[in-house]
Amino acid sequence: MLDESPKRFDRIIAILIQLQSKKIVRAQELADRFEVSLRTIYRDIRTLEASGVPIYGEAGIGYSLVDGYRLPPVMFTREEASSFIAAEKLMQKFIDKELGQHYQSAMFKLKSVLQNSDKDWVSSIESNVLIQPPMGNLFNENVPNAMAILFKSIADKTQVKLNYQAFEAETSSERTIEPVGIFHDHNHWYVLGFCHLRNDYRQFRADRIEGIQKTNLPFTKEHQPLETFLDKENTCPTTKVRLLVDKKISKFLASEKKYHGFVAQKNIGDFVEMTFLSRDIENGFARWFLMFGDYATIIEPEELKARILELMDVYKNKLS
Repeated sequence: MLDESPKRFDRIIAILIQLQSKKIVRAQELADRFEVSLRTIYRDIRTLEASGVPIYGEAGIGYSLVDGYRLPPVMFTREEASSFIAAEKLMQKFIDKELGQHYQSAMFKLKSVLQNSDKDWVSSIESNVLIQPPMGNLFNENVPNAMAILFKSIADKTQVKLNYQAFEAETSSERTIEPVGIFHDHNHWYVLGFCHLRNDYRQFRADRIEGIQKTNLPFTKEHQPLETFLDKENTCPTTKVRLLVDKKISKFLASEKKYHGFVAQKNIGDFVEMTFLSRDIENGFARWFLMFGDYATIIEPEELKARILELMDVYKNKLS
């Protein structure tokens, strides 16, 4: 029988490190990470307790280390340290200026604990990794600390004031919001929050924030996790769309089709039949279809065909 003692030892040490990284860690979270059963995790926790590690556990909540207990600083392997290089390059291009400075400071501290040979090894990788910047600005250049303030607001559960330029508005408006969470989608950062002006939850695109100010006003209500709101958005009514697309062009739609509700596809001769569940037939999907419409046929629905003809008439009148 294979001796798994070294593997188990590594897992137990990793569990101890994870216990230090969070206030409470659930057994299921550990089981999912290490791909083992809950029974195995319970056994590993008992092993840590038997070795003198003061762990507090409560059924239905999780495990935590007794306050004040800490291991000496843990050394990174060169492979672990190199994994931060890609993250550092991404952070430089995809977050605002203030958070970028904080991350850069953290990276200096991380690199300072490496052995000299590992520092050279990491540096050789660092100089040969390049992340191209995204198209357009992810943040308003005049608001270099938007994400940093939103992070603090979410953690402190305090309201923020925004000067926000909505897409359809001619001028910006002042909004007071209670930020629930931040997410990145389709090359843009968004904050979802409870808007006091609209008395409802709204999404705000980061590059349209023209001013931001943290306040000391506490949240007025308890908010559900961000995932709850995004899941609700994914359950909005959809319309089934089927297209017959020329194979020569279908491969160029790969990066965009998922944002328009792509479900499945199958080859039919020189064409690909694509199926979508679209949440925006009238504008989003119809306008996207016009980009490659001369290489595609709409199988269904009829309302999409009608909308395409309507848009083409508008374009035709503008050109005449």
